Amino acid sequence: ANSAFTAQRYRETYGVDPIVIHPMIDGTKYKTTSTRENVTFINPYTSKGVDVVLAVAKACPDIPFAIFESWPLSDEQRSYLAPKLAELPNVTLHSPVKDMKKVYGKAKILMAPSIWEEAYGRVATEAQFSGIPVVASNTGGLPEAVGPGGVLLDPHGPIEPWIEAIKRLWNDTAYYNEISKQAEDYAHRPAITLEHQMDQWEQTLLKAAADAKARKHVT
Repeated sequence: ANSAFTAQRYRETYGVDPIVIHPMIDGTKYKTTSTRENVTFINPYTSKGVDVVLAVAKACPDIPFAIFESWPLSDEQRSYLAPKLAELPNVTLHSPVKDMKKVYGKAKILMAPSIWEEAYGRVATEAQFSGIPVVASNTGGLPEAVGPGGVLLDPHGPIEPWIEAIKRLWNDTAYYNEISKQAEDYAHRPAITLEHQMDQWEQTLLKAAADAKARKHVT
């Protein structure tokens, strides 16, 4: 399973006990020196929490927000977003970008206010490689992905805590630097190093092979 959250769901649903191996994320593809120019949000769909982002942006007109497409936007979603974005001059919608260093190279904060339960939330780790704090939902696998390198909030709760979290990270330099350091440190935790993950995969496959052999022998 790609998170403890997903593993628990497998236990509850299927009665199995998975080994947790977080997504393999090559930090060299994401780590960059950010100019800290905006609050970044990726994939502007309702399920990903775009309404939370737009509400925070409306309450913070002096803070620039950069929204990047990821999944192709449907005509319906574009029609939904267009009038909302027209009312927010501090929000810019960008086309998909292959080189994510260009995205994180201007990000000061990453928002991930998913409404649904993310299995992990790899954008959090991608951003944290560059010391970018993450303000995210406290549901699904996101708490594992964010760890101490950000702020976790209820996506179904009041908007005020989200606004306060963004404002504090944007304006309080000492606090920002503290969370930024924790974010970068967390992105280098042993659990997501390639060496650790490859060892886990090897042990998992060896165990699966041994179990299969034992079952065949019994049969």
